[in-house]
Amino acid sequence: MSDLNQNNRHDPNLVIGDLPQKWGWLLALGIVFIILGTIGLGLSVAMTVVTILFFGVLLLIGGVMQVFEAFKHKGWKSILGHVVIAALYLLVGIMLITEPVVGSMALTALLAAAFIITGLFRIVMGFQLKGYGLNWGWLVFAGVISLALGTMIFFQWPESALWFIGLMIAIEMIFHGWAYVMLALAVKSLR
Repeated sequence: MSDLNQNNRHDPNLVIGDLPQKWGWLLALGIVFIILGTIGLGLSVAMTVVTILFFGVLLLIGGVMQVFEAFKHKGWKSILGHVVIAALYLLVGIMLITEPVVGSMALTALLAAAFIITGLFRIVMGFQLKGYGLNWGWLVFAGVISLALGTMIFFQWPESALWFIGLMIAIEMIFHGWAYVMLALAVKSLR
């Protein structure tokens, strides 16, 4: 039985299925993501606002579901906790929908702080690995990039709140699209 598992583990059909026959759809999806991401680069403010509005709607839905859940179970001692959580979800959701720029300012400030803290930790971890012959320089380099990005966002805040989130989503869409394109071309060669 272990020989059968060994052979199956190296069988690409178990992982990619019929993707080599339908690689064109994956290629088209990748191209669509690249196009949308490229458009998003020019519309980063609009993408930021849409993202904040979408997040607000998700919080509203979560808050409403939390309220239903709170009163669904009779005699449960955690009803108050559910109601408080639901109220917070609803309050933040309403704030994000009615004031998306304020919401993007708060989220951008949090992201800038996260990049700065992450960068500092990566730099420290990299220097801790320095004496062990490991490739510590890449970790320090990644930390410096995170630190620089977080600092740039922070020093341009609150203006950066208008474009940063949309820019990051656009860049992610472009890289996501290129990943699909490269995967589609790789599985095409397996046909």
